[in-house]
Amino acid sequence: MESGEADTRGPASDRPPPAPAAGADARRVARRDRAVRAAVTQRLLGPDTPMVALLDVAGVRESAAGLRAAFDAVLPPGTPVLHTFAVKASPLVPVLRLLRDEGMGAEVAGPGELALARAAGVPPERTVWDSPAKTPADLREALALGVAVNADGPQELARLDALLGSAPGRPSLGLRVNPQVGGGSIEALSTATATSKFGVALRDEGAREWVVRACLRRPWLTRLHVHTGSQGVPPALMAEGVRQTCLLAEEINARAGHRRIDTLDIGGGLPVNFASDATSPTFAAYADLLRAAVPDLFTGRYALVTEFGRSLLAKHGVVVTRVEYTKRAGGRRVAITHAGVQVATRTVYAPATWPLRIVAYDSSGAPKGGPPLIQDVAGPACFAGDLLAAGRSMPELEPGDHAAALDTGAYYFAHHYAYNSLARPPVHGYHEDASGRTRFAVVRDAQTTREIVAEAGGDHTDALVTAATHRGEADFAG
Repeated sequence: MESGEADTRGPASDRPPPAPAAGADARRVARRDRAVRAAVTQRLLGPDTPMVALLDVAGVRESAAGLRAAFDAVLPPGTPVLHTFAVKASPLVPVLRLLRDEGMGAEVAGPGELALARAAGVPPERTVWDSPAKTPADLREALALGVAVNADGPQELARLDALLGSAPGRPSLGLRVNPQVGGGSIEALSTATATSKFGVALRDEGAREWVVRACLRRPWLTRLHVHTGSQGVPPALMAEGVRQTCLLAEEINARAGHRRIDTLDIGGGLPVNFASDATSPTFAAYADLLRAAVPDLFTGRYALVTEFGRSLLAKHGVVVTRVEYTKRAGGRRVAITHAGVQVATRTVYAPATWPLRIVAYDSSGAPKGGPPLIQDVAGPACFAGDLLAAGRSMPELEPGDHAAALDTGAYYFAHHYAYNSLARPPVHGYHEDASGRTRFAVVRDAQTTREIVAEAGGDHTDALVTAATHRGEADFAG
């Protein structure tokens, strides 16, 4: 299995125990255990609030610092670098503000994500807009604000041609290319396959020459963008996508006789190790791999943009849920909890691809000991497949205990799926003060039933009845 790919080797009970965490990873685990205990003690988690999502502020800061340090170590001094955070990984304004405080920009994929980034105070000049379906209004807004835009193909580039006459200043515009280097173990997240919907497919007949000429004809087209994929895509394949894009930039500049392409946006997508507490692969390992595979990227001739998301946050988030009931079915013990498809949608619908580690805590929030028992950890939704884990070996869960879904800091609790109108859980960031006490800060309040009704059209209760009445009257009058 490639380092960082989703672990699809079968039930956790059939796997060897993971190696213990070391160094920074061990300190992160210890902080997490103290945070779960504090959440129970401080009554953030209990019978009336049976699920909470927790985010490790110190861990997020360490990840951002590690990203900066990794590329600073391999780039010539003075190389312009913009590290952006992929907002889709955690569209929560306080999270974006924390990362902005750590010197990061934002990569957005629509007007909603742009609004979130702006609410967090991310400057337009530190924002990059990628999307395969930008409207004219989207492009006008980006150009007016000075947000960098990566066009996704020829038709969008033609749309930009028409809009640029009214754009103030010199925009930062790029073109996304698909090097068609292949996919990883998760097809849905592999964006550099032969038939990917993203970018200009470079190996299609005539496409590479079209890209070269498109750049030569447009002095304002100064960037190339590539993103090979994310979870399940091995770093070596990501590096090959960057290498092919860098070769294209060199060809364009040689044909132009000067440095027409001055910035390479290498995307993000570094996979996360969901099989243990170890952080693997690291940003430092990936930067070293890139330096070996794409030496021209590290000459100082190109400014660099990155767009990491999951790899910055996943390890620093945990969903903790109270065990409400337990039962037996077919000889297997089942723990019924409040966390399921609404916070772990990918895991519930594709458990082999997106397995989560589950840790047992007792009713006080302390890690639970005792002999392991094979059991299912189920969610609250009304369908049989709503399971966080099936056939998992762990200390026996009992009513009042807690189950924690690990590595859920990205693409889990921030992306609510409103099955059964289940409420969005509260999200709290945690840090430890000088005395070692765990302190919490609200990132997002728990959703109320009043808000659920409002989102479900509660302000328009009679709209369809009234419309049907008016239609009947019109038909009679006719």
